[in-house]
Amino acid sequence: MFEEFSAGYYIGRLYVQPTDRDAPLMARAQHELVNRQLYSDGEGLERLDTPLVMKIDERHVPVHGDEGVPRDTVVLPEGVLEDTRIDAPPELTEVLLAKADRARQLLRITGGSDLRPAN
Repeated sequence: MFEEFSAGYYIGRLYVQPTDRDAPLMARAQHELVNRQLYSDGEGLERLDTPLVMKIDERHVPVHGDEGVPRDTVVLPEGVLEDTRIDAPPELTEVLLAKADRARQLLRITGGSDLRPAN
């Protein structure tokens, strides 16, 4: 689903579509799989519900898992989607997934909420 892209990110393609929910979401099973494969270090018990930090267009967003989201899809609240250049959702879009260290840094800086790009 994701492959190596740079020192700080993996790259993948997901369908991006709007939602009336309050947070960016993806299929829970895929969310947990990505958490396990890319964010876990294999040391002891680890949480698989940690938000995945994705860069969609120019915006970083913390993405959580949810049973109601289709596979290979990330749903964005209207306000978040409006901040992107995605014109006709659902749209297959390249997204960047922050590697574990970068994701922790971004979540720590923002308190885990709105991850707008630094200017």
